[in-house]
Amino acid sequence: MAALIERFTGAKRVVVKIGSALLVDGETGQLRKNWLAALAKDIAQMRKHGQEVLIVSSGSIAMGRTVLGLKPGALKLEESQAAAATGQVLLAHAYQEILAFEDLKIAQILLTLSDTEERRRYLNARSTLSTLLSLNAIPVINENDTVATSEIRYGDNDRLAARVAQMIGADCLILLSDVDGLYESDPTQNPEARFFPEVTDLTDEIMAMGGGVQTEFGSGGMITKLKAAQIATAAGCNMLIASGTIDRPLKAISEDGARFTCFVAKDTPRNARKKWIAASLSSQGQLVLDAGAEKALQRGKSLLPAGVSAVHGEFERGDLVTLINQDGRELGRGLCAYSSSDAGRIIGHKSGEIAEILGYSGRDEIVHRDELALN
Repeated sequence: MAALIERFTGAKRVVVKIGSALLVDGETGQLRKNWLAALAKDIAQMRKHGQEVLIVSSGSIAMGRTVLGLKPGALKLEESQAAAATGQVLLAHAYQEILAFEDLKIAQILLTLSDTEERRRYLNARSTLSTLLSLNAIPVINENDTVATSEIRYGDNDRLAARVAQMIGADCLILLSDVDGLYESDPTQNPEARFFPEVTDLTDEIMAMGGGVQTEFGSGGMITKLKAAQIATAAGCNMLIASGTIDRPLKAISEDGARFTCFVAKDTPRNARKKWIAASLSSQGQLVLDAGAEKALQRGKSLLPAGVSAVHGEFERGDLVTLINQDGRELGRGLCAYSSSDAGRIIGHKSGEIAEILGYSGRDEIVHRDELALN
């Protein structure tokens, strides 16, 4: 168990997903402020230990429907969107107010699945999240249910949290829920159901253990958590399912011996990303490297504009390009931080000259080492 706990306590970057049933009282529809205040203490403790934290929070529809006086049960799409618009204001304010007591700064981010799937929007979202973390702010992320369509009816924040973890290169994703992990069957119906403290392979048998929606306000269930585990572990991110029904649930995992299920990633986020770059994308252009840049890459360095002698093809920022040497031999592939037109203007120049040449401050590297897969 200590080794499994270390996958949480030893993680540098952690995404915590909070379900609606934990945040919102099922009878009154009101925010459970005391519970959130206790969780804020956990997050403050994680920050003191040097961990970066992102929160993916459900709850806007659950809170908004109460304010608008919507009846219990399933909502029409337009009612869900109206409830989300109303509840998101309350939810963001509650996070800001309560986490401020622990001297924590928050920033609200609203995403749809297209923001994690479409390349340009993905890059912009990732850049914003990375900048917020560098400024010691905690991103509080929710699905943009006010404009989403199929996301409200079929989507869920479990998988959104996994996409965020994948996007930001998180080491650990924690799904706080009203269940404490994966069971062979529903433990409320079968008290003898086998519990799984660790899952190393998401086999068909494991996936078949997923159930339906378990809460009034939630849109998920165990099956969505298992699908989230597929996304997270493939990205090199360990994932935990743990109960959030107690105060200070993260402390309970790290210090108090609380039970949880850990889905173990077989690789690190960095290596998983490099494998994805190497195997999953088609190249849109070429960068020709000089001898010095070729040697620098072999030493694990990033590719700087000064080491590029030519640009071939047309591509946009974030597209995959092939890196070749002066003899035309392919050295590897990577994600270019600039479009082909901008890259053509800065090659051969020092990174400190980029802003003057382009009129904006871009990345120092034309291809960062974390987004580079060498042959």
